[in-house]
Parts: sequence; C-alpha cells; structure tokens
Amino acid sequence: MADPPSPPPAAATLRQRRAAAPSEDEPPAPEPGAIPESSRGAGRAEPKPMKGTFNVILGLYLLVVVAGFAALAAGAGALLYYQNPGDYFRPTVKAKESPSWFSSPDKEWVVDLGADAEKREAVVKAFKYAWRAYERDAMGSDEYHPLARKGSNLTSAGGIGYMVVDALDTMMIMGLDEEYARARRWIETKLQFDRDAEVSVFETTIRVLGGLLSAYHLASKRLHPFIPPSDAALFLNQAEDLASRLLPAFSTASGLPFSLINLHKRVGVPDRENRGLVSTAEAATLQLEFRYLSWVLGEDEFHESKSNVRPEQYWEKAERVMKVIRMARANGGLAPIFMNIDAGKFVSSDIRLGSRGDSYYEYLLKQHLQTASTEPIYRDMYTTAMNAVHRTIFVRGPLTGMLFTQEIQSKRNAQSGMSWVRVRKQDHLVCFLAGELLLGAVTVHRAAGVKKVSIPPRAEELTEEGRRDWTAGIELLETCVDTYRTPTGLSAEIVHFREAMDKSAKNGDRVRDWYIKDAKPPGNPPVYDARYILRPETIESLFVAWRLTGNPRYRAYAWRIFQSIERECRLPSGGYAGIKNILDARHHEEQVAQRGAERWEDKMETFFVSETLKYLYLMFSEARLLPLDEYVFNTEAHPFPIFDPGPRIGTGL
Repeated sequence: MADPPSPPPAAATLRQRRAAAPSEDEPPAPEPGAIPESSRGAGRAEPKPMKGTFNVILGLYLLVVVAGFAALAAGAGALLYYQNPGDYFRPTVKAKESPSWFSSPDKEWVVDLGADAEKREAVVKAFKYAWRAYERDAMGSDEYHPLARKGSNLTSAGGIGYMVVDALDTMMIMGLDEEYARARRWIETKLQFDRDAEVSVFETTIRVLGGLLSAYHLASKRLHPFIPPSDAALFLNQAEDLASRLLPAFSTASGLPFSLINLHKRVGVPDRENRGLVSTAEAATLQLEFRYLSWVLGEDEFHESKSNVRPEQYWEKAERVMKVIRMARANGGLAPIFMNIDAGKFVSSDIRLGSRGDSYYEYLLKQHLQTASTEPIYRDMYTTAMNAVHRTIFVRGPLTGMLFTQEIQSKRNAQSGMSWVRVRKQDHLVCFLAGELLLGAVTVHRAAGVKKVSIPPRAEELTEEGRRDWTAGIELLETCVDTYRTPTGLSAEIVHFREAMDKSAKNGDRVRDWYIKDAKPPGNPPVYDARYILRPETIESLFVAWRLTGNPRYRAYAWRIFQSIERECRLPSGGYAGIKNILDARHHEEQVAQRGAERWEDKMETFFVSETLKYLYLMFSEARLLPLDEYVFNTEAHPFPIFDPGPRIGTGL
C-alpha cells in the first residue's frame, strides 16, 4: 500500500447481521400461551391456562433471551474491537486518568547530580569482567559465546570488529587505559572492511561506523590523558573507509538503502527473507552517523581523504531517505514497518514502536537536536508522530491504569482486503520511548521565551504538548520498570497487556496488567517472549530521566536492575549471558554448573558493553560528563556532539 490507512470510522466497518432463519427440521416456537396442535383432541375442552405458571415461564424465557442477547452483544463488541482499529468498541479504563502534569511520581526530592562513586565503580568492574572473558576467548570476533568460551563472525569471510569497535568508546569514557590500548592496537593492525560478504547496512552503521566516529570525537577532545590526539586520525580513516563501502547501498531507484551490502564488491543486496523490502527503522536509522561523518570530513582541515567520495554525499544520501519517507508517510504520522525500495512507498505491514520501527521515531528527534535545532522539518515530523502515538498507540491497563503501547497489525481478511487489528503487545525495545518523550518535552516543547528548562522542569516552562509528553514519558517509564518486578528482577523480551474483561491479573499479592504470553511455570521449556538478553532500553530511559530530574528514584531503579544482572547473568567462567526465562530465578549457586545452557542464552550481545553498561556508568557519574544539551546518543549509545551546520549544508526535505 502507498500509505497505511487511518483507522476507519466505526460505521464503515460494521457488518450487517441478520437473525438466523428457523431450520426446516424444527418447527417455529409457539407464541406465548398458544396450545400445540398435538395436545388438542376432538371434542376435548381446552384447558384454561394457569396464570401463575405462565408468568413464571414467561419470566424465565425473557431472562434467557436477554442473557443471550447480552452475551451476543459482548462477543460482537469484542470481535469488532479486535478486527477494527477504530474506537467502535474499546474497553473502558476504570482506573483514574493521569494528571495533566507532574514532574515525577515523588512530590519532593533533593536534586544532586554528582557522582555515586561506589556504584559507578561496581559498573566498571562489571565491564572489566565481561571484557576480560571476551579478550581471553574471542578477541577480534564479531560475537562472543561465553558458555562455549569462543567467538564467531557474522560472515565466513571474516569479522569487521563488531564487538571491539562497539565497546571502544565505553572504555574511553570509563577511563580504562589498558583495555583501550589493546583494543586500539587491534583496530590499527587487524581491523579491515574489505570482506567479500554481505553485512547488514543498519547494524554495521550503528555499531561500527557509529563506534568509530564516537571514538574519533572523544580522541580529538582528549577525554583522558592516556588517549593521544593522533588516535583521532586512525579512527576517522577507518570510519571513512567503511562509510565509502556502505554508500552504494543507497544506489536504488528511490534512494532507500538496500538492507545488505557486500563490502568488497560495494554492491547493495536486497533482504531475501523479507521479499526485498527494507524496514523503516533500517532505512531511517543511518542519518546521525552519515551526517556527522559528512560534517567532520568537511571541517577537519588536517584529514587527508583516501576516498573519492565527496563529504557532502554522505549527508545527501542519508537525507534523501528522510525525504522519501516524509513523502510516503501516512497523514497520521505513524509509519508501517516495511517499505518498497523501488517505489519508495510503504507496504501493508504492522505499525509499532518495537522492532523494525523503534529507531525511526528515535532519530526524528535526534536529527533535530544533532544540528542544534536548525532543521525544523525534523521537529515537525517528530511532533506529528508523537501526536499520533498519543491518539492511536497509547493505551491504559484496565486494572492499574498503567500506560503502555499497543501495536496495529495488518491482516488480510476474507474479502482479500486488509484490516487492521489492535494488539496489546509491547517489546522491551519500546522502553526507549519514555526517555525520548522526556527529552523532547524539554527541547522541542519549551515554552516561548524559555531558553533552558529547570531540573526538574516546571509546568510553566513547557508548552501544553510538552507537559503531555513529559507526563506520558514518566508514566511509561514506570510501566517499563514494573516489568522488571519478576522473580529474577529482569524484564521479558515481549509482554502483553490485558483487556478490561480479563480480571485474572492477580499474581501473588500484586495485581498487574501485563503478562508473558504462553509462559509456563519454572521447569518447563521457556517461551521466546520470556527471555532477557541484556537489553538497555529501560536503563537508557532511566538515565535520561535522572539527568532531567535529579530524582534519586531513577538511580535506585537502575541499581536494582544492575544487581539483578549481576546475580542472574554473570557467569562463573567469565562474561555475561542473557537468561531464557525471567520467571525462573537462580536460587542456589550450585545449580549453575548443572543447568548451563538450560538457563542461559550462549551470547553476550555487543550492546551489553556498548549500551547497557555505558548508560549504567553514566547514570552513576556526574551530570557534566557528556551532558544532554551538548550530545546526542545514537541508537547504539555512541555519543556525537551537537553542531551547527551553518549555510554550507542544509536540509533538502
């Protein structure tokens, strides 16, 4: 489809229903009080009806009829709710609505943006523990499998530094001189991108290109004395080499990038698993990296380019994608998760803020902030999208009133057309949105005349939209934290939320609206949704909330999550691994060796050392380290400085 249709009005989606005709084998029911023919005899006097008995029978009959109609109506209403995205039937939330504004669930607190040295050091020790195991078993490999104690690469042609480069700026920020020196040496002597293999354009951009560009900036800034300024040139040269190999992915009819690229042949390759389509997040989560590279190459007078690509081409190619999306976007501001590369149009696919959609919305705000808020088009796209999120995506739990997000899934109906179904499902990935709403409220939605918002913000410092987004961000963050209240203290990959008619939400002494679909008691094979794979999104939003409020509540939440990771995911043999079932807590240390792969996913994701531990470190560091009014973090937590592009490079949207 060209555009995802807006939810149709209720009247257009109602199906006409007729009462079923009586069966030919079954005679019609007699009228009340009538005498069946079989009971009439010739010359027999007709008995007089018993008035009292008749009234009782009539009352029971009417009661059954009314109950039947009520059940039919409830069933029809529920069917309409699930089949139609309009609001013809929506369970009524009995919980109180949120206030129009509150800065935090707490009334008062002491704002202290200084460091918590003890907790910060605990996070550093965790990083060292993870990195030491990786260096021991898999140095240079793209991925690390801590249970098997070995590494693997994404292609048979060799690795491209996923793990090393992704973790590099974390070492720099934490001040780990020895680990940094070894990683830097590997990058200088062994990292190469001339691989005759297909890699993900999106993943390679956010992890490797983003990591190199962030390391370039931190080295040029001389964040720590052990980082020589000459290292900046090393990282920038590697970044330019990689970007020049990625750039041909944009050579399509529409300008949308292919999902894959052969780095040696410099040829884009469509995603065969998704019919050659590209996901919206894949296409629209490359812009911070390519724009910053373009700016750096144009500004660094000492850099000697080894590529024949003009610096502005990186900016133009990435920005062209946003123009295509803007032209194809639905009027409501929400975007389906897949696009046709040739036509540059959306196709009928789900609308969600989770996988394949999440970072599209994230980068709308961050592109606006990256260039010192000089490109209002991204502000407008962001506010339009968030308005649509409030109208269509946000839903409240029927029991607790907690705020969560739902998905709109596309389904093919019996008439070979498309229908849109609301599904009360939320990925862990969605929890980035809480921090984004908070950051957007104090930047995009400052009230007129307010140059800088207070910590925490005051209601009068924000516009009406800003107060709305701030409150939603605070509430959504509480929902995300609530999903960590499990036996392991960790959150599931995916949770579902209950309908108003579902009252079976009591879990022990707590009543909650969310649950893990098809979850079984511990001891049974775990379901996919019950995994925790060291994800950072809730911690990221807690970091943003703490920086913008100074409320110690958010540090306490983050510390509790960190302690759960230490208890449940830290392996005795070294490294960390995700767990397969967050409902199955490890109660005894002696179970570790016996259970092994039964309990853990044999993988330490690169985002654990790039995002999860970095955001935890920043959470317990002083706020002047990488302040939010001077930096934007890409979707892999690599910090880029905010800059004013001036008249040389402007928006082409």
